[in-house]
Amino acid sequence: MDTEPSTNRRWAMLVASILGAMATTCTVSGVGFLIPELHTGEGMSIAAASTLATVPTIGLMLTIIPWGAALDRFGERRILLISLGLTVVATTGAAVSSATDLGRGVLAAWLLIGGMASAATNGASGRIVVGWFPPRGRGTAMGVRQTAQPLGIGLCALTIPVLSAAHGVTAGLWVPVGMSLAGLVAVAVTVVDPPRTSTATDVGAGVNPYRASSFLPRVHAVSVLLVIPQSTLWTFVPAWLIVAHHWAPGTAGVLVTVSQVLGAAGRIAAGRWSDVWGSRMKPIRVIALGAAVSSAVLALTDWVSSPVAAAVMVVATVITVADNGLAFTGIAEYAGPSWSGRALAVQNTGQFLATSATTPVFGALIGAAGFPLAFAVMSLAPLVALPLVPRDPAPRPKEAGVTVVSR
Repeated sequence: MDTEPSTNRRWAMLVASILGAMATTCTVSGVGFLIPELHTGEGMSIAAASTLATVPTIGLMLTIIPWGAALDRFGERRILLISLGLTVVATTGAAVSSATDLGRGVLAAWLLIGGMASAATNGASGRIVVGWFPPRGRGTAMGVRQTAQPLGIGLCALTIPVLSAAHGVTAGLWVPVGMSLAGLVAVAVTVVDPPRTSTATDVGAGVNPYRASSFLPRVHAVSVLLVIPQSTLWTFVPAWLIVAHHWAPGTAGVLVTVSQVLGAAGRIAAGRWSDVWGSRMKPIRVIALGAAVSSAVLALTDWVSSPVAAAVMVVATVITVADNGLAFTGIAEYAGPSWSGRALAVQNTGQFLATSATTPVFGALIGAAGFPLAFAVMSLAPLVALPLVPRDPAPRPKEAGVTVVSR
């Protein structure tokens, strides 16, 4: 695009980015909402069903860094269209294989391909925000972009458990297909590649940001730890409500959706907070402490069978998802346009690796010792993250050849 887009066009591209990222969320995390039906309707153990739910995440991890390198080389629009088009094919294959009873091995293969295909959208949409929005509004815009995950989880919570309980697993698998089609159309209509200009805090063209300072590795490590309570809640809360507390699937889905919508609002608020405060990292410290406390309170209230446990779950869900946009913004700003695709890919790889590694572990822990202990264990991860949060990088000096060192 030769001229700056209008404000309306920027926000239209942001909405398209949200829809594309929601497609990835539904493709990768939607299977988790089939756990109740896989367990009660098809006789799988919670541990086995949660292992199947990690298959799309494994696929995503296999390709997210190559997708990031492709973004750095070829730009956002082209890669988004390819990624979302392949995601439509893979999610359709999963639904058809389930409908024709080809077996769980074939289903798992399509779920794996779906994760592999969908891995480009998070990094691409983050680059669109950093490329098209000014610095003082970037945190807010990224907060809006980061609503894709809780909104995607909320959509899955509201639809997949009810559809699968009423019509079987296949019905739930059509939800990611529809979301992927919506994202593909929205991107095709609105998205234009942003200009490749430097940000005030990036390390400079041609500089490897991982060699400039410890800022990026520390942000990655913090995000990996903070995603553990987040992913544990979005994966197991439906089963917690339906199996452990005997809620109806529809009622459970409504509560999970409400918590995710509130989580989406929390991400926007965190982004705005970071713009006003002029810091991406300081709010992350506060969020990490809040995640540890709320997770521990959830464990305690569930252990004593308190009626407020469901409300505490909502609070914990809102807090544990609030940090993602801040980390994404900080990484993209620091890495710059020539490295942000790969840096965001490394960020997502670490988070999804943690999710895929811990989901079966927590599934086995829940099966052996119950939900309260699992919630208590997940509360430890944010405590470990607290001292690892780095300080914000200093603005890059304008003189050539000077790189940023994290303070």
